[in-house]
Order: sequence, then C-alpha cells, then structure tokens
Amino acid sequence: MQIKKHRSIFISDIHIGIRASKVKELLHFLKYNDCDHLYLLGDIIDGWRLKKNWFWNPDFNTFIQKVLRKARSGTKVYYIPGNHDEVFSDYCGFSFANIKVRKNRIHTTANNKRLLLMHGHEFDGIVLNSKWLAKIGAVLYDYSVWFNNILNFCRRKLGLSYWSLSGYLKTRVKDAQRYIENFENACLERVKKNNCDGIVCGHIHHPQIKKIGDKTYHNLGDWVDSCSAMVEDFKGNLELVFWNEKKIQSLEKQTLNKVSAA
Repeated sequence: MQIKKHRSIFISDIHIGIRASKVKELLHFLKYNDCDHLYLLGDIIDGWRLKKNWFWNPDFNTFIQKVLRKARSGTKVYYIPGNHDEVFSDYCGFSFANIKVRKNRIHTTANNKRLLLMHGHEFDGIVLNSKWLAKIGAVLYDYSVWFNNILNFCRRKLGLSYWSLSGYLKTRVKDAQRYIENFENACLERVKKNNCDGIVCGHIHHPQIKKIGDKTYHNLGDWVDSCSAMVEDFKGNLELVFWNEKKIQSLEKQTLNKVSAA
C-alpha cells in the first residue's frame, strides 16, 4: 500500500504510559499516512498513570521520535495538552523542537471552515470540579479496557471480530448517553462564542462526526480502544479513520499478495 498524503491529521488520547495504549497500531497508521499538519489534541502521555505506576515500552520511544522527525522535516506539529498530560500546560505558547504547544487553536480547512481545536476536558464538570472522582473514573475505565482485552483475546481464538465493551456501554447506558450529549452541547456553546464552524476534540473516547444545526462536532476517539483519527484531504473534507487489528491484517494481506504476485 502506498503512503496516503493528507492535508491534516488529528489524533488524541493515546495515553502513553498505560499498558492498554495501542501505540503499535498508531505507528502502523502513521507508516501509511502522512500530512502537512499534525495535531495532537491531548492525553498523549498519561501523566496520571506514570506517576502511580511507571510503564514504558520501546513503541512509546518510536512514536515520540517519529513525531520529532516529522516536525524537523517540515510538518507543522501542534500539541494541545489534556487533563492526563496537564503538566505540559505550563508550556503553552512555547515551541520545542519545532512542536508548538498551545492551549487551543483555530484550524482553517482547505474549504475555509474554522475549526476550534481543544482536548475537551474543559467541558467536563467532573474533571473541573472533582478531580479525585475523575481519577477514580480513569481507574475504572482502565479495568474495563483490561477486561475488554481478555475478552477479545478469547474472541480472536474463536475467529470472532473485535468488540468494544466501552463502546457498547456508551451507546446503551442512558447515563453515558446523557453525559455525551451534555459534553457535545457544551462544546457547541464554545464554538458559537469563538465564531467557528465546528470543534475538534477528544477526551471522552467516543469517535464521532456529527452535524448539529449549522455547526459540526468532531470527536477523535482514542488509541486505547477505538484506534481512530481524523484526516483532512486537500479539498477540506474530513473523515474518521479506524486503524484496528482488522485493518492492519487486511493491509498486511494485500502486501503479501503483491509480493507473491511479483
């Protein structure tokens, strides 16, 4: 497969530092996708977890080195810290190794749409008002991911496709649905205040592009469960891309078939 060139790539919620972080899948995505603008919208590194229980594998180093190489080679890289990597918020307004650290940013698409870029924790009342409760929620989420990984290991052995427990709960549990709706509404209020056409954010690990009135809500998802990013082409079209095991296996199969045919 040839490398696909995009005008922009938007990524959030990698959570480097937890065992469930699917950085290997992200590296595979970046191997086949390049861009002029790379936006990292928060929770790239999970400082909460690293403080409590240090975990670091070689893939984390590879990802950081890859981003640094992109910045050196001319890609415009912006990093907007989230709540799990809030330690970097102190450096908003500075640039390091050509990576610009910002609290938020307005991105203008190729078709002149103004998009407000933020992590999204600013719209989460639990994070803002009860940080201890947010950390308990993060631990519970980690356990659900751990259980989900075991479940999907068994499903693979049975020849079944990937299934997301957290994704299922978000679409079935009324409180989760209400939380997401409240989050979306808060995002759109900020969009109106900033005179933008839409917002791009992460935080809630629920990938979605949704038109609400004359505004558009874009959530990037995460690289713990959904393995999703958003790309912009050179006409300004925006699309969510999912880079899960099934996608990787399909690409590897295509590569093997081409090698065999040659």
